[in-house]
Amino acid sequence: MPLTAGIIGLPNVGKSTIFNALCSGKAAAENYPFCTIEPNHGMVSIPDARLARLSKLLPAHRIVPAFLELVDIAGLVRNASKGEGLGNQFLAHIRDVDAVIHVVRCFDDPDVVHVEGSVDTVRDASIVETELLLADLDTTVKALDRAGKAAKSGAREDKEAQAACRRVHDAVAAGTPARAVADSPEIAAALAEMHLLTAKPVLFVANVDEAGLSVDNAAVTALCGHAAAQNALVVKLCGKIEAEIAELPPGDRAEFLQSLGLTEPGLEVLARAMYETLGLQTFFTCNENENHAWPIPRGIMAPKAGGKVHTDFERGFIKAEVFRLEDLEAHGTPVALRSAGKVRLEGHDYVVQDGDVMLFKFSV
Repeated sequence: MPLTAGIIGLPNVGKSTIFNALCSGKAAAENYPFCTIEPNHGMVSIPDARLARLSKLLPAHRIVPAFLELVDIAGLVRNASKGEGLGNQFLAHIRDVDAVIHVVRCFDDPDVVHVEGSVDTVRDASIVETELLLADLDTTVKALDRAGKAAKSGAREDKEAQAACRRVHDAVAAGTPARAVADSPEIAAALAEMHLLTAKPVLFVANVDEAGLSVDNAAVTALCGHAAAQNALVVKLCGKIEAEIAELPPGDRAEFLQSLGLTEPGLEVLARAMYETLGLQTFFTCNENENHAWPIPRGIMAPKAGGKVHTDFERGFIKAEVFRLEDLEAHGTPVALRSAGKVRLEGHDYVVQDGDVMLFKFSV
């Protein structure tokens, strides 16, 4: 299954507009709160120039980029954790994703309703974060009660689990996202058990107007400071412009971008930032039928990477042939690459590196 990122934020901040532009979705994008009720799903490809370079030297019938699944989740409002604006339903949707893209409105427009009456990026971001924390607090209280009962057995592992649960609860109660305390195997196990909203990695998107593309306004600057305090990335884009770019024929996009002083669509920057936020990297497989980019977590071993391609590759893994695109470009052909000794055989304990080109050997 692909990794998923949920797009969250207050109502009317541009979530559905950005979702539509990213994956050519059909989400409603209207000027009123809660125009999105059920979450919309779509797939977004991750731009990677290496795939085209690889395919130039090793042509294939089909070229498949890495993909992530996006989920457009309805806007959250104050007291969502208590059910306001169907908040409990929307919060449940967030539990199902691997990471969150928090869209924050960074432009003024009297024609676009703001649920708080004005634009204040730190306040707006904090409203959503507070609702996630309050929902998590309720979860950790219940988890701590269960852990306390289990720890009465006196077993060391149960006491360690209780201590980890206590630390997570205390952090959330103090207003600290759960991901900030994920620094030990015990904490990681507790977080996996609780499925907390604030344990998920977050990427902020500053949705600006066209003027905000060239110069950071005060709203963007404030959001960057807010995100930096959480060690989170910020991507600035104009949802309205990105929607226009997505509607253009591919041949006309470069000229349009140049007229705006841009070198690439903001959505490509966003897609790469999503990848980084999720802690992903890419390896490639190549044959005459298909050249494929595969997203995997950093630090994964070769058999697990093979399992992304086919379960048999992991179950019956023997070894993997590995080479680098740069070496293929230097030598020109697979035959010359092998003659130069640039194709390596790697075993079960090989940690896959970003950009590896791999051929898996396995037994059935």
